[in-house]
Amino acid sequence: MSEMSATISIPLVSVAFPVFNEAENLEMLHAEVTRALETTGLAFELIFVDNGSTDASLSIIKRLSETDPRVEFVSLSRNFGHQGALLAGISHAQGEAVITMDADLQHPSALLPEMVRLWQEGFEVVFTRKRRYPVHGMRLRQVKLFYWLMSKWSGLHLSFGQSDFRLLDRKVFEVFLRMPEARKFLRGLVEWVGFRQTGLEYDPLPRHAGESKFPFRALVSFAVDGIISFSLLPLRWSLGLGFIVASMSFVYGIAMVVMGLLNYAGMSVPLPPGWATLVVSILFLSGIQLIAIGMLGEYVGRIFEQTKGRPEFIVRAASVSEREPR
Repeated sequence: MSEMSATISIPLVSVAFPVFNEAENLEMLHAEVTRALETTGLAFELIFVDNGSTDASLSIIKRLSETDPRVEFVSLSRNFGHQGALLAGISHAQGEAVITMDADLQHPSALLPEMVRLWQEGFEVVFTRKRRYPVHGMRLRQVKLFYWLMSKWSGLHLSFGQSDFRLLDRKVFEVFLRMPEARKFLRGLVEWVGFRQTGLEYDPLPRHAGESKFPFRALVSFAVDGIISFSLLPLRWSLGLGFIVASMSFVYGIAMVVMGLLNYAGMSVPLPPGWATLVVSILFLSGIQLIAIGMLGEYVGRIFEQTKGRPEFIVRAASVSEREPR
């Protein structure tokens, strides 16, 4: 009886992996993560979320689950994006803490014991930062611009190199699961919810196989989601720009009236040509209006998505049940 009680009292740690066409990486990922977590002395489960893969990823995951009872799988009905797959993994986690990491082997498994140790010391969020970014040139400048915009426009303090490689205590990720917000931006929410947090730095490893599933278009969409989720600054800038343009137009109109009156009084004051001035003014004001309407449309679009109440993901099959928040 005492041995059974001791076994039951061992905390369970869940590790969730979003997987999209990572068939060549899965077996090595399973071996490395298992080896790292076995050193902690804790019970653990590995949840592989197949995010609509078109290769043999799901078959390999099912084979791993047959040979290792600690492996669970969640198969989504289609690709719901990286954040959707992360939420699917978190919502199916049975542990007292969940670690999220990518399946491309760039997140070092050797860091897992240290993350678990910090959690056992009382930290409820253990996030990670890259010491260096595994890209160069234009792509690196794009990533830096993303973090700069997020920090300046959203009011959050996202440092350069933060990723979705993190540990969350159950009380933290249950807060996420209870949020009705659509298109959750997890990197921002992790800071926003608070709790006791600490960070670790790491050097990303080279991708073992395959290619990146995060092109520039996805980075732009990710940045827009983050800014709109946490900031009204674009709307306020649009309002401020409208006031500036209106003020300039007012001053310009007064100047034209004064110049006309001076000419009427007999003074020779050259008036600017009307056609070029008119065309430039119309194009400038039209551009400002379209930009403002586009910004407003992004916010209205998010409201529309929220009112539809569609789920963040749809499960086609799973070996583990979705756990309801406490």
